[in-house]
Amino acid sequence: MKADYKDKWQKVVEIITDNIGEVRARTWFGVAKPVSFINNQLSLQLPSKFFVEKYEEEFYNILTSSLHKIFGKEVKLIYEVEIVNHDKDSKVKISATKQSPVIKSRYTQSLQAPSPILDAKSSKPTFDPQLNEALTFENYCVGDSNKLPFTIAEYIANDPGKNDFNPFFLYGEVGVGKTHLIQAIGIRVKETRPNAKVSFVTLRQFQQLYQNAALKKEVPYFIQWFQQMDVLLIDDLQELSNKSGTTDALFAIFNHLHQNGKAIIFTCDRRPIELDGIADRLIDRFKWGVTEELQKPDLNLKKKILEFKAAKNGLGLSKEVINLIAEYSTGSVRELEGIVMGILTRSITLNCPITVDLARSVMKHMVKPKPQKVINFEMIVETTADFFNINPDRIFSKSRLRDVSDARQIIMYLSQKLTSLSSTAIGQKLNRTHTTVLHGIQQVEDRINFTKDLADSVAAIEKELKR
Repeated sequence: MKADYKDKWQKVVEIITDNIGEVRARTWFGVAKPVSFINNQLSLQLPSKFFVEKYEEEFYNILTSSLHKIFGKEVKLIYEVEIVNHDKDSKVKISATKQSPVIKSRYTQSLQAPSPILDAKSSKPTFDPQLNEALTFENYCVGDSNKLPFTIAEYIANDPGKNDFNPFFLYGEVGVGKTHLIQAIGIRVKETRPNAKVSFVTLRQFQQLYQNAALKKEVPYFIQWFQQMDVLLIDDLQELSNKSGTTDALFAIFNHLHQNGKAIIFTCDRRPIELDGIADRLIDRFKWGVTEELQKPDLNLKKKILEFKAAKNGLGLSKEVINLIAEYSTGSVRELEGIVMGILTRSITLNCPITVDLARSVMKHMVKPKPQKVINFEMIVETTADFFNINPDRIFSKSRLRDVSDARQIIMYLSQKLTSLSSTAIGQKLNRTHTTVLHGIQQVEDRINFTKDLADSVAAIEKELKR
């Protein structure tokens, strides 16, 4: 007896969860409802069009492979979305056809064996640049923390024939927007030069293609095909580690493109000098152009991203909610996007307004709490001395000057409050007796209630220590 399609969908979700993690799976797939399965066509109800975009842009590979594994390779996916929430008359159906057929066929075939995206022996190949139409410069939020890499990327996109920044090596942590930025380069080039040969490929895909060519003894054709590119975009370069054959092929491709003034762009999770298992001669070539770090968004940019993501999905987020998310999130663009969608799905599921409390409850499951900063005695001495603009050595002297004495007593007070040191241990560090330390702590506690200057000083020093 065949399993019910709803049970099958749950198995699909289980596979996806194993691959992307429970939190992300719950956020993006927990609200998806299979509503019918007729003639090998699975209809999936989603809360908004933004979920459709997310499935097609970020989760396409794992979603497709999971569906094929559970439902069979002939399954077709249809998304059902209500344009107006809770209004069935506003429902529209969207076929899962956003990504190019070339990408789809390549990935699904590669589940069994490496599959080419090219006709290796063709001198004039018809190829798909593998660009996601949503990842444009216009959809990229810019702030102080990413302005320089954005400017370089746009410069390259507007004039890819120049060698000023060739190659462009962009590195940064997972989820900060590296793929979006280099995809934007490819899209801009195709917009302004429709006949330009642009190819975006992940290193994993590049490796699969190389292995397939090696099995067929067609490596020269593989290299020649990539050497025809005007712009080559390679994502996740760190996966090249310990792949000598692929490295040799990339070395030949790199040399040819660079010598002929063709643009080469890489993304990686680390700097070239930190790459292991890659030939020095190739690492040396990465340094020929410009290497730039894409940092995590700063506070202002996080707010800007949140406002953009919310507006794109027609989601009203108050300043209080935006400030909360921006302050407590780690800064990953992917995490910010997940939080926004988590809030949306929770709001839809509970049929309730979006409040700070709702946002906080969603973030509790999605954001790791920031580790508390460990404060030690030396930090307290240095920060206090800096605040009073005195030499730290005077703290340990016998000086009884008022500013030195106040600083010393504040150090005693904060050491007792912010560290695990006993009064005896504090005294030993300050060359004072146990009784003197207790007296100093008591002095601060008594004066802090009626001496505003002292209270403000203690608060400012403590704030700086915890920052």
